[in-house]
Amino acid sequence: MGNGAEMDLEAVSVIIPAHDAARTIARTLASLASERDVIGEVLLVDDSSSDATAAIATAAALRFALPLRVIQSSCRDAGGARNLALEQARFAWIYMIDADDVHLEGGLRALLATATTAQPRADMVVGAYRRRVDGEERSTKMPSGYTASGPANACAYLEGRIRSIAVGSALVSRRAIGETRFPTGLAYDEDTLFWVRVMAKASLAVVTRPIFIYFVSAERSDDRFTVRPGARFLEWRRALRRLRSCGIAERSLKTREGLVALKIARVHYARGDVDMAARFLRVAEAAPRAGADVWRCLRYRLKIRLRRRFSAPAAQLQRA
Repeated sequence: MGNGAEMDLEAVSVIIPAHDAARTIARTLASLASERDVIGEVLLVDDSSSDATAAIATAAALRFALPLRVIQSSCRDAGGARNLALEQARFAWIYMIDADDVHLEGGLRALLATATTAQPRADMVVGAYRRRVDGEERSTKMPSGYTASGPANACAYLEGRIRSIAVGSALVSRRAIGETRFPTGLAYDEDTLFWVRVMAKASLAVVTRPIFIYFVSAERSDDRFTVRPGARFLEWRRALRRLRSCGIAERSLKTREGLVALKIARVHYARGDVDMAARFLRVAEAAPRAGADVWRCLRYRLKIRLRRRFSAPAAQLQRA
């Protein structure tokens, strides 16, 4: 299908943003090789790489007979790189995966088959995925909680009542994406804001088979919350509030704000910055919360109080 399949409405444009991915990109492309019969093109956005990402990807694509097209970019931003590829994608379906993740054989065909046979035909299909943290297999995340209502799904997704979509576990029609693009310049959660906009207007189906393996570095993931935490949170919150334009309820926006603030508080507490943890915990406590999050806030409030109480005498002894 990679040879002249531009007119095939069931073909898929695969989008891969890549920055200095020479070590992993061949593995990612190899994992897609079994799906070549439904792939119309692979758009690799080489985003300011200083290594041989593009050359290795080109050689791997030739080896696996994948229809690769390299797009050069200087975004230094995964969302911006994906946006460039979305502008150039030629096929009816879009599948995105990162340059260090691994697609599982048959996953793309399962997503596409579900999309094209669902009644009514789905604009978006969400599958399960396996999560590997620091090299250790953790769990399989199953899609759950989705309904027939796009706006209801979007609100539930923001509030954490629906299992998060990982880039690599979803197939979405180019028609449903339309002019929607990833917000750029954010340190975190840009994927969520993109999926919410798409989800709000899409008919959706799910498949329960794992589609890919999501590789996570816990340290790198947490690092996003420790650099300029206040300024980055305000930048993200401004982007979050723009979701009002697609009909997202104010309560859902405030709930999301609290969930992200609680995550930031937990990271700062774990790294010993109790004052910053307390600052973000106050934001989380002011937001609407489900029972489990009420308990988490109480637990971290107690932990912070105890750490401050026991660290004060230690500091006094050091001064003495």
